[in-house]
Amino acid sequence: MQNPPPPQISEEEQKKLKEKFKKIKTKLDSLTKQLKSKYKDQLIAVSLLPPEQPKPNIPGMPPIPQEKPDPNKINTLVLIDDGEIEEKNKVSFIKKIDAEIKKISSDLDKNIDTKIMALFELRETCYDGKYDIIQMIAMGAPIYDPREMLMALKVSEIHKSMVIKKFEKYVVSYVAAGSLFRGEKANDIDIYIVVDDTDVKRMPRMELKTKLGAIIRSMGVEATMMTGVKKEFHVQVYILTDFWESVKDANPVIFTFLRDGVPLYDRSVFMPWKLLLKMGRIRPSPEAIDLNMELGKKLIDSVNLRLLNAITLDLYYAILNPSQAALMLYGVSPPTPKETIELLNDIFVKKEKILEKEYVDILEKVRTYYKDIEHKKIKTVTGKEIDSLLADCRKYLKRIDQVFTQLQKKKEKEKVKEIYNSTVKITKDFLNISGNDEKLVREFKKAIKTEKLPESTLKSLKAILKIKSKKLSKAEVEKLKKESNILTKLLFDKIQLKRGKELERCKVRFKYGDKYGEALLLDKIVFITSNIDSMEKEISKAKLLPNGGIDKLQKSNLEELESHLTKNKLPKNVFIKEKIFEDLKKLFGKDIEIMVSY
Repeated sequence: MQNPPPPQISEEEQKKLKEKFKKIKTKLDSLTKQLKSKYKDQLIAVSLLPPEQPKPNIPGMPPIPQEKPDPNKINTLVLIDDGEIEEKNKVSFIKKIDAEIKKISSDLDKNIDTKIMALFELRETCYDGKYDIIQMIAMGAPIYDPREMLMALKVSEIHKSMVIKKFEKYVVSYVAAGSLFRGEKANDIDIYIVVDDTDVKRMPRMELKTKLGAIIRSMGVEATMMTGVKKEFHVQVYILTDFWESVKDANPVIFTFLRDGVPLYDRSVFMPWKLLLKMGRIRPSPEAIDLNMELGKKLIDSVNLRLLNAITLDLYYAILNPSQAALMLYGVSPPTPKETIELLNDIFVKKEKILEKEYVDILEKVRTYYKDIEHKKIKTVTGKEIDSLLADCRKYLKRIDQVFTQLQKKKEKEKVKEIYNSTVKITKDFLNISGNDEKLVREFKKAIKTEKLPESTLKSLKAILKIKSKKLSKAEVEKLKKESNILTKLLFDKIQLKRGKELERCKVRFKYGDKYGEALLLDKIVFITSNIDSMEKEISKAKLLPNGGIDKLQKSNLEELESHLTKNKLPKNVFIKEKIFEDLKKLFGKDIEIMVSY
């Protein structure tokens, strides 16, 4: 039975709806004008929201009383930038501005029902999995959107719906990154999608990522055309196994993704890692290092305001946490308190000779106080003892700060070297050349046209190649690191796409009976999948003989095939000799058919 066609709206009704929307827009334009005048720096967007939907009743629970919808009610969203407001003042700031804006709205028209939302609230709704709020905002009609944030949410929601509808079983996270949830005006929209590949057995993972990425990116193009968004819509697809490896190996791109990303859809994959990163449980986390350094300073400021036991406890952690931070920055896994003292002495005093033994003695002395109080060996501490400990801790923090700065400078040099080396390596891999920087730039200029790369990539490459010869500030290094990540991601995707096409050229697909098989012809070896439609792949391998024939088959598997593709280059040209057809006939019967242009 077919669904009935949607009800037709008469021309007269259409005319009334247009007239009604025109009046509403006039009122909201007036509201926007007042808000722009009063909140010039804080106002991000104003939007007309769709009518509120009735709350669904829960089976087994008393029915929820439903209010009759008010046809004159104008549901309005006002999005506020709270980026300059201190964390502790955000709630009071929103309460204040909420009351002010609602009064302005009410004075203008009693029917305007204004919902004020700050950027941090928008992010928190996503962190809490309340995606229906984002969907409601995306369905709205933007009245004022100079940073184009509402339109970015709209195209992201449409694309997300398309992707989940087609690949719901496999999509585990759909994450917005970059400037979208910072409220900044930007030229592009960055979306990251994590796809579960753990049960994929029908093709190599590299091939899966290439094919899946192409389909999902084409959906992105369709979504931008549907919404008319002018921004570049960038979609990056990760398979879950690669994502896990990147987290485990402390990949800086993934760390940035976890730190800045906001999930628009998540099946308990992205948010747990994000929270672990925020907690400093993923090494080497900048958040963990900064947290531990700041913790010591904050505790020192409040030490004189606490009770005796709390003072001694805080003093201990005030110098312990920065010590652990310095060791983590050096490259050591987060140590236990007891290990911290031993490692400080072994690494910073004896090995690196950047810290004096007296400072290790201070940490050990404070830890002894802490333990003695914990075990009730010390029940009272004199003011003189507290003053002495406090002075030692201040002295210790000042010295460990110097050590930390020294280590940071060393890490900055290593970071500069890493940026240069990683960029040069992937660029050479992409161009398939060797040689000096001048040759690299020369060949990259050619690739700008042949590979249709953005002109800006050449500027980025030149700047990165000069990174070792210039004295740069930390901000400049971070800027080049970001450019390096963007360039690396672009070239990596190009290499993967090119390799996927090369892989297709090496395949010979055939049919025998009602089954389909595939032969992957590499330089000196052939991998044969006897039934590509089977969930459990039967893969064999054999040497390719000089006459083009197939040697004795040996049992293989998908893991061995992937390992071979990873470690070996694909042949530039694949020639199929008559002997291979004869051998395939022997293996699969005389009625075998070779498929062309599949």
